[in-house]
Amino acid sequence: MTKKAVILLSGGLDSATCLAVAKRDGFDSYALSFFYGQRHDSELDAARRVAQAGGAREHRIFDLGLSAWGGSALTDEALAVPKGASADAEGIIPITYVPARNLVFLSLAAAWAETLGAHDIFIGVNSVDYSGYPDCRPEFIDAFRRTVTLGTRTADDGGEWEIHTPLQHLGKAEIIRLGVSLGVDYSLTVSCYDADREGRACGDCASCHLRREGFRAAGIPDPTRYAARH
Repeated sequence: MTKKAVILLSGGLDSATCLAVAKRDGFDSYALSFFYGQRHDSELDAARRVAQAGGAREHRIFDLGLSAWGGSALTDEALAVPKGASADAEGIIPITYVPARNLVFLSLAAAWAETLGAHDIFIGVNSVDYSGYPDCRPEFIDAFRRTVTLGTRTADDGGEWEIHTPLQHLGKAEIIRLGVSLGVDYSLTVSCYDADREGRACGDCASCHLRREGFRAAGIPDPTRYAARH
């Protein structure tokens, strides 16, 4: 019997790769995206494209107003998305961190998974390129797995949760090579923190820098659409 898994799908490069990994590993994929008050919804258009191309059994977009309290450049128009040299600052949690976002996303993914009879969740966290985000660290993922086991009916029914993080220890170039080997069409994705309404990338935020450098290091042509030449 084919196993079911909920895939957290942002519409970006990493989550598109996770969807492909889940398919490779024999899962029926149920993709879950969020409109959480982010600056642009072009990434959700990308998530729809990726879910369809990646063979997701179902794709849902959950409306979640994290912008109600702001606290992040991705959800608060009063805070600017860092660009240029300031986008690559190290040693601090960047202002693009959305408070408790992955904790909330994983909790809702677990709720849907229980209704599906699924015990598996895929999330594209990474501690190589995004080590500044506390909700991307292996320790957080392991703690959540233990917490969701204690807090759901699944464990009482004899099931075990698995939080799959196939990209956890890969660099961006390695992720891209993996995705290409699995047939991911990265031209469908949007990774930029500050994309325009058409989904064109700004080219200057931290996410754009990582993505562009990843394609360069992987030796694979960058299919990203930019708002200006970069």
